[in-house]
Amino acid sequence: MSSVSDTLVSFGFGAGWSAVRRMPERAAYSLFDRVGDTMWSRRGSSVRRLESNLRRVVPDADDAEIRVLSHRGMRSYMRYWCDAFRLPGWSRERIVGSIRIIDDHHLADGLASGRGVVVALPHMGNWDHAGAWATLAHSPVVTVAERLKPEGLYEKFLAFRRGLGMDVIPLTGGDPVFPYLSQKLREGALVALLGDRDLSNSGVPVRFFGSKAKFPAGPAALAVDTGAVLLTAQLYLEDGHNVVRFHPPVEVPAEGERSRRIFRATQLVADQIEVSIRERPTDWHMLQRLWVDDLDPSKAPTS
Repeated sequence: MSSVSDTLVSFGFGAGWSAVRRMPERAAYSLFDRVGDTMWSRRGSSVRRLESNLRRVVPDADDAEIRVLSHRGMRSYMRYWCDAFRLPGWSRERIVGSIRIIDDHHLADGLASGRGVVVALPHMGNWDHAGAWATLAHSPVVTVAERLKPEGLYEKFLAFRRGLGMDVIPLTGGDPVFPYLSQKLREGALVALLGDRDLSNSGVPVRFFGSKAKFPAGPAALAVDTGAVLLTAQLYLEDGHNVVRFHPPVEVPAEGERSRRIFRATQLVADQIEVSIRERPTDWHMLQRLWVDDLDPSKAPTS
């Protein structure tokens, strides 16, 4: 039964992807706004988790203010999905011309150094559009994709990102990820990784909005081991356009025990990502548990 269900989900996703690309632009984005509104009004577990997370980010906000933020957040999240459906049909000129980049020199200087660049991204804005822009404007982005179920859905995402020019490798079920990324960085490549939610059991503890969370060690470990430049970026939506703002390079410790250097660099990544989210909370699409004291399933939001 599960294989039949997986096939239907994959087929439906593919059909939807094709249909949304053929829709007039205004109608497509209006439809996804309505979908976001409906999801928000139904107050499912994802919306309630988003609100719980937003309370960490904006602790002084009352319930009504949190509801306003979560409503905008769901619209931003659905805007990402509408973009994802439509991006494969955009021209190279539109991909590059329809995104606003701030402080691009941080990325350009890092690549010019020949050391390679690791960009640790939060779950903000539209990282697919940012990756497509970087691939066309600078260098093919090397990244890692979480293996989704059903497999057909995962393959569609993989083909989509590779079609944009990215070098995408699976997080699991393929060749070892860390050695491949390390080699690419030593060749001067651009590696982009989501950096604000640990998907393994080896996350680095950080202070994040005043409480303990675990961030993936990968971005900092790659920078420590290869000498690559380590950056973070803020991604958000403004006046209907995707925006990317690069922060100054993270000061990766050059001396000391490897683990301590990784822990310190990861905390600095968390600090920069915290600034990005604090400034643009409605573009942070964190609909999952993140903080350590929220990870107990019994603490899932119920109201």
